[in-house]
Amino acid sequence: MSDDIRRILSVLRLAERLKSELRHSWLSSGRRESVAEHTWQMTLMAVLMHRKLEHPVDLERTLAMITVHDLVEAIAGDVPFFETGERKAMKRRRELEAVEEIRTMLPSDMGELVAGLWHEFEDRTTVETKFAVALDNLEVQFQHNQADLATWLPLEHELVYTKMDGPCAHDRFLGAFCEAVKAESKAKLRAGGLTRMRSRRRSGPDEPHPGGSVPNRAPVAFQNPARRSARMAAKPPARPPRVAGQVC
Repeated sequence: MSDDIRRILSVLRLAERLKSELRHSWLSSGRRESVAEHTWQMTLMAVLMHRKLEHPVDLERTLAMITVHDLVEAIAGDVPFFETGERKAMKRRRELEAVEEIRTMLPSDMGELVAGLWHEFEDRTTVETKFAVALDNLEVQFQHNQADLATWLPLEHELVYTKMDGPCAHDRFLGAFCEAVKAESKAKLRAGGLTRMRSRRRSGPDEPHPGGSVPNRAPVAFQNPARRSARMAAKPPARPPRVAGQVC
């Protein structure tokens, strides 16, 4: 066996872990989505959508980038963007260490290719990267739409309105696709009895939820109309306005 073949096989064995590395997403069947399944769905989306883009991309490079963008999670593990604590704080460093480890496992030319694609995805400057990052966000919400609403965390209700927009804003087709996915999400929330009562600023990917944990109750922006009506009915009637000259 040649040294190149031995090195490639070692990385393939490492990458196999992604088939069992689970994400914070559920399938319509009720089980959790793996990192490998997330990557596969992104590649299919790229194949189906790339010819519709306002800004043309190199499909081969896009697919290669998507294929390796989460390869580091075979070593570093998947960390949900809203997670706080040590794993979140160490995520960047561990992923940089992981991509360097993978680079050295491969023959030099292949290692440089994989590491270069990973860093390109992280830098988010090329048209291929912007497309891949948009798909990364779109796939997450698309998959949430397929799952039972009970699998959504409360903070994910509001993310429907905020998380995909930025990555899709650079391209009209991606913007339209984002709105279509968002429409399905809104319909799912309405079917579950949740309506967006009023907007408020929410924590984003780089702004952990105050208190360092995921909230365990529905955010103010979403309320169940039936429960709200019941609370309103239970309130005592308002006092009538005082008439001038009236003695109380």
